[in-house]
Amino acid sequence: MQHEHRDAQPRPTFEELLAEGAAVPTEGWDFSWFAGRATEARPSWRYAESLAGRLARARAALDIQTGGGEVLDFALGAAARRPPLAAATEGWPPNVAKATGLLRPRGVVVVAAPEDAPLPFADGTFDLVSSRHPVRPHWDEIARVLQPGGTYFAQHVGPGSVFELVEYFLGPQPEEVRAGRHPDHERAGAEAAGLEVVELRAERLRMEFHDIAAVVHFLRKVIWMVPGFTVEAYADGLRSLHERIETQGPFVAHSTRHLFDARKPTD
Repeated sequence: MQHEHRDAQPRPTFEELLAEGAAVPTEGWDFSWFAGRATEARPSWRYAESLAGRLARARAALDIQTGGGEVLDFALGAAARRPPLAAATEGWPPNVAKATGLLRPRGVVVVAAPEDAPLPFADGTFDLVSSRHPVRPHWDEIARVLQPGGTYFAQHVGPGSVFELVEYFLGPQPEEVRAGRHPDHERAGAEAAGLEVVELRAERLRMEFHDIAAVVHFLRKVIWMVPGFTVEAYADGLRSLHERIETQGPFVAHSTRHLFDARKPTD
């Protein structure tokens, strides 16, 4: 039997990959574009599924720094029942619009609120406050809007997350930078605000970047990794990393995550 010969598709050039990574929209927290281009192991606690169980038991729920609302949308869709009152906050205007379109059909009120501003809700409004990857948790505000006996349930980014990539572009970072977001420091902050930490779990997870377009899109999307990142400013480093990936295979880094389950004591 004769087989039809097909020429292999030419590999994209460095310039083509840069242009592709620079063109992908960055709003929201949908990472589906990375399929086949980058991978990240997921924490064993399966945050979105666990949140669905919490939402099913909640009467009034708040998701803070919700991004594009994708995680909350998934959790509400998987929940056995939805809380009678549900709200979310987000500070970046493109994400506010995206989250509103996604969450309004699920009965969630999305409120535009800067991440460093007081939460625009009365004391003791919610029995569940959640967040996935907040820039920083404002413990006093979280404790204030929680009802006595209410729960803060969240997945945080941990210390030194993806620092192999950060230090590739920025060089070695000071220890105080590497130790930022340490779960022990955040536990102390939660307890200082009057919360009881019921559970705190941490994991270090393997990541792989298979082409330079994935690196570019990641650094444009997660803007605090390499502050001020642009393709033009880091062109030399990007070319070197592209050549390394082409000759040695995927660039390997590690993310760090921790799961917070904290409770506001009853009076």
